[in-house]
Amino acid sequence: MRVLVLHSHPLDESYGRALYRQTCESLTKVGHQVDGCNLYEEGFDPVLSAHDRAIYHTYPDNTALVKPYVERLKQAEALVIVTPVWNFGFPAMLKGYFDRVWLPGVSFVLEDGKLTPSLRHIRKLAAVMTYGATPMRAFLAGNPPKKIVTRVLRAQIKLGAPVKYLAHYDMNNCTDETRAAFLQRVKREMEKF
Repeated sequence: MRVLVLHSHPLDESYGRALYRQTCESLTKVGHQVDGCNLYEEGFDPVLSAHDRAIYHTYPDNTALVKPYVERLKQAEALVIVTPVWNFGFPAMLKGYFDRVWLPGVSFVLEDGKLTPSLRHIRKLAAVMTYGATPMRAFLAGNPPKKIVTRVLRAQIKLGAPVKYLAHYDMNNCTDETRAAFLQRVKREMEKF
């Protein structure tokens, strides 16, 4: 299975980068074809310009500046997102990826006001997230990243596709032991993906 792994953390020696490496290694180990997309390393531009917005609904013109990313998404059979949660949301880099790549004609078709998802070829979805907040604080804030993955993105891929949401909460008070345990959990879950 071809798995697109999206990563959005700028630091090479971060825990987030270790989670990304573990995710890619575990998926490769069990025979998946991994397309690792490290948005920072690839120099992805997350800014939706005035021009981009003006042609947002004009397919395929709207894909011209992000064509390689669109092609990778169209070839993916599964998607894994590895990212920190900042201020109860995706980092700007990842949010910009969704705004600029998941376009009309790519992730959905809009006709007469009716939206039809068009990423039904993606048969599995997973997220590996880190939060500074505790689970309770994330819950009280509505946990937008979890809802985006388990509701919004899930609705755009194959109906009934399995979704895994792995989160290490309370990174502000984590220990070597909690980080190692979560890294092992990611290893196990990705080897079953």
